Amino acid sequence: MKVSRSEHVRTIRALLRDNPVVAILGARQVGKTTLARQVLTAWRGKKVLFDLEDPVDRRKLEDPGLVLREAQGLVVLDEVQRLPEVFRLLRVLADRRPVTARFLVLGSASPELLRQSSESLAGRIAFHDLDGLHQGEVANLRGYSVDRLWLRGGFPASYLARNDDVSLRWRQDFVRTFLQQDLPALQPGVPTAQIERFWLMLAHWHGNLWNAAELARSLGTGEAVARRHLDLLAQTFVLRVLPPWHENLAKRQVKSPKVYIADSGIAHALLGIRTHDELIGHPKGGATWEGFLLTQVTQRLGARREECFFWSTHQGAELDLLVVRGKRRIGFEMKRSEAPEVTKSMRIAMQDLGLDELVVLHGGKDSWAMGERMRAVAAVALPDEIVPFR
Repeated sequence: MKVSRSEHVRTIRALLRDNPVVAILGARQVGKTTLARQVLTAWRGKKVLFDLEDPVDRRKLEDPGLVLREAQGLVVLDEVQRLPEVFRLLRVLADRRPVTARFLVLGSASPELLRQSSESLAGRIAFHDLDGLHQGEVANLRGYSVDRLWLRGGFPASYLARNDDVSLRWRQDFVRTFLQQDLPALQPGVPTAQIERFWLMLAHWHGNLWNAAELARSLGTGEAVARRHLDLLAQTFVLRVLPPWHENLAKRQVKSPKVYIADSGIAHALLGIRTHDELIGHPKGGATWEGFLLTQVTQRLGARREECFFWSTHQGAELDLLVVRGKRRIGFEMKRSEAPEVTKSMRIAMQDLGLDELVVLHGGKDSWAMGERMRAVAAVALPDEIVPFR
C-alpha cells in the first residue's frame, strides 16, 4: 500500500515558490524521503536528489560547491545534517540573482542542523515539520480504523505492517536503532543507556506535567542532565513538549509544560502494549489517546508547534489543547468516553480564554452540538469535522 501525502506536497511546493531553501524536519523513518520524492515527481523542470547516507552521493559532494553551484531546478539534500558545511554554501547560492535553483533539505532535526540553518540561512529558509501519518491520509486504505492508527502510531512502516506483531517489532527495532545508532551520530558521546531509561520513564509519565526534580531523582542525575535529555529527545521529534498558555487572570496558572511521547505507537512499544485489548485496559491508555488526538487535530488544522498550548489553573480548570492563530482561539478536550458532557472546567475555559470554539473529541461514532460554540466530534469523523486553517 502506498500513501499519498498530497497536503504536505502542496505546502512544500508553496514554500519553495517563496523561499530559496526549504527544510523538512522530522523523526527518522517518518517519511521525509518519500515525501521529497513526491515533491520531485510533481516538479516541472530539472531536479536531482542527493542522499547523504549513500556513500556514492557523499563522494559526489566531497566538494559541494563544485556540484551545487552549477545545479538548476530543484535540488534535494537528504539527511543534510551529515554535511553541515553545506549551509554556508547554501547561503551564497540562495542570494544569487536570478535564482537558478531551489533547495529542499531533509534532516532528523539534530541540534547541529538547527544551529547551522538558523545561523547561516536566516531569512532564506522555511521549515516544515513532518509528523507521522494522520487519519486523512490513511482513511481510504484497506484495514483502516482509528484504533489501528492509535495502537500502531503514524510511522508509515509501523502503520502499514501486515499485522500487529510485525508493527510492534518494527517499533521496537526503531527504538533500538534510534538509541544505538541515530543518537550517537547526531550527538557523539551521548549516554544512550541513561537516555533509554529516561525515555521509558517518560512513557510512563506521558501526558503529565514536566517535573524536573522528580524525574532527575528517579534517573539518579541532576535536574540539568534531565533537562538536556528532554531537549535532545524533543529536538529529534520523538518527544513533544506542550507549553502552557498564560492569561492575565486573577488565577494561579500552571507554568510547567506537558510531556508526551510524540508517536502513540512508540509510546505503546515503550510501555509493552501489544494489542488493542491490552491498550484499552492499560492505565496509560487514556493518556496515549489524548496524545494521539492532539497530534491528529494539530496536523488536520495545519497548526504550527508554536501555536499550540495547554491551559491549567491551580483551581482545577484546564484545557487539553489551545490552538492560537492570530486572534483565533480554538480549544480541544480529548475524551475516550463515547458520550462526553459539558463540564464546569469547559465553561471556565470558554469564558476565561475567550474561545471562538471548544471541540470535545471523543471515542464514539456521533457528533453533536453541546452548546453555544461548543460541539462534540467523534474521533472517526475528525478529518471531516475539523476545518484546516487557511
